Amino acid sequence: MSITNQIRFNNLRGDIFGGVTAAIVSLPLALAFGVASGIGPIGGLYGAICVGFFAALFGGTPTLISEPTGPMTVVMTAIVASLTASNPEQGLAMSFTVVMLAGLFQIIFGVFRLGKYVTLMPYSVISGFMSGIGVILIILQIAPFLGQPAPKGGVLGTFLAIPQLVANVNPPEAILGVLTVAIIFLMPKQVKKLVPPQLVALIIGTIVSMTVFQNAEIRRIGEIPVGFPPLQFPTFSADQLTLMLVDAVMLAMLGCIDTLLTAVVADSLTRTEHKSDKELIGQGIGNIISGICGGLPGAGATMGTVVNIQTGATSALSGITRALVLLVVVLGAAQLTEPIPMAVLAGIALKVGIDILDWSFLKRSHKVSVKGSAIMYGVMFLTVFVDLIVAVGVGVFIANILTIERLSNLQAAGVKLISDTDDDVLLGEEDKQLLDRGRGRVLLFCLSGPMIFGLSKAIAREHNAMKDADALVMDLTEVPMLGVTASLAIENAIRDACDKGLQVYIVGASAKIQQRLQKLGLLDLISPDRILGDRTTALQQAVAVADSKFALSEVPV
Repeated sequence: MSITNQIRFNNLRGDIFGGVTAAIVSLPLALAFGVASGIGPIGGLYGAICVGFFAALFGGTPTLISEPTGPMTVVMTAIVASLTASNPEQGLAMSFTVVMLAGLFQIIFGVFRLGKYVTLMPYSVISGFMSGIGVILIILQIAPFLGQPAPKGGVLGTFLAIPQLVANVNPPEAILGVLTVAIIFLMPKQVKKLVPPQLVALIIGTIVSMTVFQNAEIRRIGEIPVGFPPLQFPTFSADQLTLMLVDAVMLAMLGCIDTLLTAVVADSLTRTEHKSDKELIGQGIGNIISGICGGLPGAGATMGTVVNIQTGATSALSGITRALVLLVVVLGAAQLTEPIPMAVLAGIALKVGIDILDWSFLKRSHKVSVKGSAIMYGVMFLTVFVDLIVAVGVGVFIANILTIERLSNLQAAGVKLISDTDDDVLLGEEDKQLLDRGRGRVLLFCLSGPMIFGLSKAIAREHNAMKDADALVMDLTEVPMLGVTASLAIENAIRDACDKGLQVYIVGASAKIQQRLQKLGLLDLISPDRILGDRTTALQQAVAVADSKFALSEVPV
């Protein structure tokens, strides 16, 4: 496997044009996310440059554009606020260390080939989580959108302070915010194809603020340092180390989910297939470098990726070009961004938050599944008002429990204890005749499908219904997998049968299942000649045992 991504020069014009166009789309978003995170606009720009360049160079999706995204910015905002509150002097440096650790975790995920498991999550949980992040981003932009400083208390503090923010609105800044959102929403599609609406809103909003509102008090970005950033070295605080590691894992997981979902979108547009594990390694390298350079964490960005592909890009050269264009802007044209109003950036970020909301599923989730809808709204609520990790953990737990219950109920139909009185089970004619000959003294315990832990109750129920008999045939022919909990339930049934003096036969057990039974000590209770591969043969032997016991019982004393 090649270390670097697919960099080709057979589509030079398309890749360069795609990279330049993606850079134009990225610029206003990077500035907006940098300001929203609390790090500042330069943090957003260096995040876009570092993650974009190294993820393109070492990733596994040739046309993917990586940069700070709405979800990653929301999480980073919480991390910065938490660490700076607990340690004002070192909090920001510790936040960048969390970004480096997140990149390291992403590399570990990729090296151990965990990419395919990262997105193995119920859609209701992903939808609720992403929509919750969209709501957080919207709430956090309300204060700057209305021309107010951000209230204390994060999301909840801002939410509770909305009436006060509205009462103290700064009209010029609010007008600029509304103008920005209106331009992005109302720009004709034909114009959007030529120039990104975010860039148009940024330029028009800045010009209006410098002309129409030239005498008004308007908060602006201000001076952005020109040149290469001072390097950040890993900084730890002993009492905050556990929290930093948890934040890093959360940031890494979110970045993986965000990236791999975007990579799937890229695959559908280019009719190719990305390398998920390699992509995670590339993202990890990019985030480590971004943390060192004092930039925001990043992930695969859907908007930039789609624009890149539609403009004609086919290789990683486009992502590298985009990062270099942004670097030129930082090194030579940073002063042009100084007069940009904060309200304009808030309007751009507000629109991103609205786009993150999963409108498609929100509108019809209750029609698709009431339980799925409840999970989605529950995860959304927990994401916004409690904690992102708690939201995902609770959502995945409940969704998996409901899924296991549903599968167990379906599989329970495949757990049956059959005697001669059963006539609703599909058996061969010879097997039916043998059971009839057994006169209820031969029991056939049929199991089919994967025996997960949810089926232990069904196995125990049939076991408890076991009546007096002479022989038990345990048919495992259609059991591909035997879980620990189900194994113990089967063990109880077999041991109980042996204690009652029944002859026990094991039928159709694969080598792996026999190995499991051996570890439980069950094969020591059953002689090898009663471990068979054919159910009919086992029933014949069981009926013979029942016949011999019946004959003995008929002999007069």
